Amino acid sequence: MNSLEQPRAPLPPFTMESAIQKVRMAEDAWNRRDPERVSLAYSADSQWRNRSEFLTGRDAIVQFLTRKWRHEMDYRLIKELWAYHDNRIAVRFAYEWRDDSGNWFRSYGNENWEFADNGLMRRRLASINDLSIKESERKYHWPLGRRPDSHPSLTELGL
Repeated sequence: MNSLEQPRAPLPPFTMESAIQKVRMAEDAWNRRDPERVSLAYSADSQWRNRSEFLTGRDAIVQFLTRKWRHEMDYRLIKELWAYHDNRIAVRFAYEWRDDSGNWFRSYGNENWEFADNGLMRRRLASINDLSIKESERKYHWPLGRRPDSHPSLTELGL
């Protein structure tokens, strides 16, 4: 096992607590917007479907996230556990971002995750829809980076 394949706790099978922890860890990583660091949570041969794009492997993940965060500026994300069982977790999420013309969007979606025994995600299936919003309709106003613990969840925001 190379250093990029070190176990990443919490490990499956998941409990309610460990699934919630895994979801928050993913949210925190994505809010940091560091493609290399984010990619380390995925197995070297991880398979993704993101909208209509299909990816395999960490290099493809890094390229995808680099491109994504160049386009989706001021990106802020909230994820929430939807369900879990054994080595699988389902989440719902919403994120806000703006394009280079200053247009704001809220993107809503669901992800299905499957983990290897070492806690690395080996499959990510994401379905996402974008909604154009006015800047005044934004709900995520924390400084770029990790969402503060005191910030409302999706459920608390009525999303």
